[in-house]
Amino acid sequence: MVCRSEGRAEAELLRRRLLQKMTAYAGLKAECAAYVYRADHIMKNRGDTMENPNNRIVAVGKLDGMLELSHEVMNEPFYTGTLLVKRLSGAVDRLPVTIPGKLVGMLPEDREQMMLMTGQVRSYNKVVDGAGRLMVTLFVQNISEVQDNDTLNKVNLTGALCKPPIYRSTPFGREICDMMLAVNRAFGKSDYIPCIAWGRNAQYASRFNVGDHVRLTGRLQSREYQKLLDNGEYLVRNAYEVSAFTLEAADETYSFENHPVLEGRFIYDRQENPLPN
Repeated sequence: MVCRSEGRAEAELLRRRLLQKMTAYAGLKAECAAYVYRADHIMKNRGDTMENPNNRIVAVGKLDGMLELSHEVMNEPFYTGTLLVKRLSGAVDRLPVTIPGKLVGMLPEDREQMMLMTGQVRSYNKVVDGAGRLMVTLFVQNISEVQDNDTLNKVNLTGALCKPPIYRSTPFGREICDMMLAVNRAFGKSDYIPCIAWGRNAQYASRFNVGDHVRLTGRLQSREYQKLLDNGEYLVRNAYEVSAFTLEAADETYSFENHPVLEGRFIYDRQENPLPN
């Protein structure tokens, strides 16, 4: 009788332990399922899927030189290179591209072959010569060969201004407005993308405030500029920015505050609206 009682007690103890483990496993499984559902729900509501409607770029060009290994994420390599994209004027933009390793096999063997790349305009910080710099790149999500339309370079962005727009006129009388647009993507991250507007669009852009949501279309372009060094010499650098063709407030009910006008141009007071450090 004692042996049978001990056997039943041991069996009951094992049954309880097994039940506890099954309950814990079921709870963990439910928690994981809830997390996955929540992440999917957030991404769908925010538009932060890989096909992010707030950040799209389509460009046609050809690679200049060989790709270089940049880094690895979750054992997947990422390569960087330069895409040569021709404008209607014949000028060529040299755009930095980042290509996931899984897409490298989609590149044509003939490097003179024109290719269409779709993806997003992304940015990251990098230390160059002891100072932090904002790097802009075309993050490639798809590659295909193309036979014509060799001047295609179109960007669609929707984001919030994270710095006051800077309006100015060039010595030749061209009106320009510089903007820094924060565009959201997955998992709470944002890309900070320099944008520039011209003419009437520059006047329009100068009226926005920090935090206003803006929708624009344009092209990703490269531009050389000279930086004056402490020793009096000039250093040639490349800047990458989105040149806006169309520009509008993302909120249809948005209304501008009154701005003073001088000779048909909006005044921007840099002292009242200094750029953040």
